Amino acid sequence: MTEKSHFEKLKSMYAAAPINKIYSPVMDVSKGEAVIEIELSEQYHHSAGGVHGSVYFKMLDDSAFFAANSLENEFFVLTTSFTTYITRPVASGKMKAIGKVVNKNKTQFIAESVVYDTDGREIGRGNGIFVRGKLPLVDATGYA
Repeated sequence: MTEKSHFEKLKSMYAAAPINKIYSPVMDVSKGEAVIEIELSEQYHHSAGGVHGSVYFKMLDDSAFFAANSLENEFFVLTTSFTTYITRPVASGKMKAIGKVVNKNKTQFIAESVVYDTDGREIGRGNGIFVRGKLPLVDATGYA
């Protein structure tokens, strides 16, 4: 399988995840990197009118996760830890997260992600550790 084919299959797998029916994200994947964008709406707001922290986490974790899985062709990777920093509130526009693998060894991937608002301002960042799981990618929903 070519890298390009693997990246397209990861995009298909992401689109097939039931959780993404809520967010309607758009993702692009390349070697060691993933970029995800969502259009914000009030359904993502907390009671004070800003985007809930769970949306920040999802954007950061997903982009870092797929950056890591872009380097693993056989198994679905798993998030073992992820730290999130929300640095600026946002309520409307788009969120764009860029995840990159910064370290890889035999057992784990370390990836970082930054999320930006429509104006390109950093609104959050995070980093996490990802490991190869036991589920073959070919058995993951949408990886086809």
